[in-house]
Amino acid sequence: MPVTRMPAAPKTASSGPGIKTDFEGYFRAALDKLHGERRYRVFADIERVAGRFPQANWRRQDGSIREITVWCSNDYLGMGQHPEVVNAMTETAKRCGVGAGGTRNIAGNNSPLVDLERELADLHGKEAGLVFTSGYVSNQAGISTIARLIPNCLILSDAFNHNSMIEGVRHSGCEKRIFRHNDLAHLEELLIEAGDRPKLIVFESVYSMDGDVAPIGKICDLADRYGAMTYLDEVHAVGLYGERGAGISERDGVMHRVDVIEGTLAKGFGCVGGYITGTSAVLDAVRSFAAGFIFTTALPPAVAAAARASVRYLKRSQVEREAHQRQAAQTKAALEAAGLPVLHTETHIVPVMVGDAELCKAAADHLLECHGIYIQPINYPTVPRGTERLRITPSPFHDAAQIEKLTAALAETWDALDLPRAGTVFVEAAE
Repeated sequence: MPVTRMPAAPKTASSGPGIKTDFEGYFRAALDKLHGERRYRVFADIERVAGRFPQANWRRQDGSIREITVWCSNDYLGMGQHPEVVNAMTETAKRCGVGAGGTRNIAGNNSPLVDLERELADLHGKEAGLVFTSGYVSNQAGISTIARLIPNCLILSDAFNHNSMIEGVRHSGCEKRIFRHNDLAHLEELLIEAGDRPKLIVFESVYSMDGDVAPIGKICDLADRYGAMTYLDEVHAVGLYGERGAGISERDGVMHRVDVIEGTLAKGFGCVGGYITGTSAVLDAVRSFAAGFIFTTALPPAVAAAARASVRYLKRSQVEREAHQRQAAQTKAALEAAGLPVLHTETHIVPVMVGDAELCKAAADHLLECHGIYIQPINYPTVPRGTERLRITPSPFHDAAQIEKLTAALAETWDALDLPRAGTVFVEAAE
C-alpha cells in the first residue's frame, strides 16, 4: 500500500509569499511588558514531603536543597497528607489503575466518582452532585450552562468574584450586571431594575484575597423577594466551616436556601477537582449540556476515592477545623502586635499589605532566601494595583514556634525594605 506523506511544515512562519512574521516577537513583547511592570512571576521549585507539612524542600537553581516552611498553601487543613486520604488514593490506584480511561460520556464513569458525587450531595443537603476536573472548570462550566439554559437570563455578579466565575458569566452569553462587593442595597437596586425577567445571582462565601464573608442569608432574602436563583461559590470555606465542613452557608444555617452550591476538592479537602450541588434537574442539565464536563477526561478513580475519604473524615471530625481557627487567630495576633499592616478579616486568610508590586516580590524573595519562609506575592491582576500583598494561610500544623519565626522574619523584612507599617492606608491605583 502506498504511503501518503504530509508536506513538511515551513521553517519560517509566514503570512504570505515572501512575508515573514515574527511570531516569537509577540510573545517576547508580552513578557517584556510583565517584566517592566514588575509582575513577571517566577515559580519556586518546591517539593512537598508527606507527613511533614508545612515543611517542604526547595531546590535552588544551583541544585542545592533547602528545607523551608510554606505559609501560602491552599491545603488549608493539611488533608493532602492525612493517612486516610493517602491510603484511599493508593489502594484505589492499585485496584483501578491511574487514569479514568475516558470522558464520563464514553468510558470514564466509575464507582469512586459516583460515590463521591453522592457524598457531596449529602454534604450540602442537595439532591445531586456533579464533579469536574477542577474548581475553575466547575464554575466556568456550571455558571455558563445554567445561565444559558434560562431564557433571557440576567446575571447579577459580585464585583470581587473569582476569575472562574467571571469567565462563566462571559461564556454564558447572557446580559450581566455587576453589583458592588457585598453591597445589598446595590444588589436590590439591580434586582428591581431587572423586573420580572429571570435572574441569577452569583457570589462567593469567602473572598480569597480580602478574607471577608458574604451576607448569604440576606442575599437569599433578596433572591426570594425578587424571584432570583442563587449560585454560591464555597471554595474557600468547604471543609473549614460548618458542623460537617459544608462551608459558611452551613455555619450560618442558610445552606438549604441556596439553589446551587459550588466547591473544590482541593484546598480544605486537600485533593484536586471541583463540583456543584443542587437539584437533580439542574445538575442533569449541566451534565448534559456543559462542554467543560462533556469533552474532557474524567477525574481518576484514585483521586475521587481520596477526595471522598477527605470529605467523609471532615464530616465527623472537628479537630482540624478547631485547630485551624486557633492557629489563624494566633498568627493574626502575633503579626498585628509586631506592627505589621495586617488586613482585618473574620476568616483564616491573613493578608499582609505591601502596596507595590516590585516591593511585594522583593519581600517574598527576601523571606525565602534569608529566612526559609515561602509566601508568594499577590499582585495585579489578582488584586488591584496599589493593594499588592502577601497572603498568609496558617494551617493546624503551623505551631507556636513557627508563628514566632514568621513574625520575626516579617518584621526584619519590613525593616530591611522599609515597607509600610500598620496604619497605612492602601489605595487602588488609577488604571
